Amino acid sequence: MQTNDHKIRNYSDVLAVQYGAHGTPERAKFDEDAYAFYAGQVLLDARKNARLTQNELAQRIGADKSYVSRIEKGVIIPSVATFYRLVNALGLSVTLQPA
Repeated sequence: MQTNDHKIRNYSDVLAVQYGAHGTPERAKFDEDAYAFYAGQVLLDARKNARLTQNELAQRIGADKSYVSRIEKGVIIPSVATFYRLVNALGLSVTLQPA
């Protein structure tokens, strides 16, 4: 079992060692998986805040519970259209603005 040695590290370097440098296929895959997981967690939190079950949310968007579950776990990435259906079903909106 690996333990924390309490040394300060540059996390970008740690990711490069484990998943490859930016621009490599391995790193791109890691980044895509990380974004999918993060988006799933955002939707999970929004669903819980709306006090909906996975089944209730699935019914609102015309899908099944397992589909919503896979999105929340980051296993699949919904299409843009499905993402907007989810957002609308949760009573939310999306705003795009310059960074």
